[in-house]
Amino acid sequence: EITVLGKAQEFFQICDLEGKGFVTRQDMQRLHPELPLSLEELEKVFITLDADGNGSLTPKEFITGFSEFWKQIALRNDMVQPSEGETACPVRYEETMSGDEDEEFQFSNLMDRLGATKVLDDETDVKQLWLQLRKEEPHLLSNFEEFLARIFSQLQEADNEKNELECALKKKIAAYDEEIQHLYEEMEQQIKKEKEQFLLKDTERFQCHSQELEHKLRSKEQELEQLVQKQKRLEHQCTQLLSGKEETKVENTKLKLTNQELQRDLERTSHELSLAQQQLQVLQEEASRLHEEKEL
Repeated sequence: EITVLGKAQEFFQICDLEGKGFVTRQDMQRLHPELPLSLEELEKVFITLDADGNGSLTPKEFITGFSEFWKQIALRNDMVQPSEGETACPVRYEETMSGDEDEEFQFSNLMDRLGATKVLDDETDVKQLWLQLRKEEPHLLSNFEEFLARIFSQLQEADNEKNELECALKKKIAAYDEEIQHLYEEMEQQIKKEKEQFLLKDTERFQCHSQELEHKLRSKEQELEQLVQKQKRLEHQCTQLLSGKEETKVENTKLKLTNQELQRDLERTSHELSLAQQQLQVLQEEASRLHEEKEL
């Protein structure tokens, strides 16, 4: 038994040189030099071992099925070539095994053929029922096996449908996540764009206000310069009038009146000049503050 299993494992490794974990029809052809079988016979062996018909053999399917096949070949060779001094006697494979081992092998082969290992975690209950029918009601065993085949087929279909639904759900979740990520990126871009526009508008408004204040400051400076020039002219006229000692009394009176008027103008101008200086100081302070804010 150990030798047969070892041989089956060796054949599986010969077929699966790439280490895929399963064997296909093309991989099966690699046993042609190792076995006295034609390519057509190897194809039939593959179809026999491929109970679920999925086009590939798992290590369990290959080793279990090929072990039985190899034992039959070995028994057939023993029957054709008996040992020296013995008479060739046909011995059936089933007769070389005990009853329990035969039942165990047949049940395991049945479960592999039906694909029960993919849908059942525990085969104990099914095995007990199968053994009971085999012993007590053997004529119902085929019906029971057909029933199991239908049940496992439906379970396999349900499992496949569940896998397809899970795959579809995962795709939908991935698509939803991708859409959410896309929307999030678009929202970030929109926020960034609006922020840049807001900063640009705020900067433009600040520059416009600063230019307006600078224009007002220049205007007040010009007015102040004009008042200073006027004051200088008035002072010069007063100086000329006061220095004229040889002018007549009428002219002195006129000069006094003119001087008084000029004094009033001077006082008014001084008052305006003082107000203008105060306004200029306020404007200079505001311009300085705006300049500091602009630099920040």
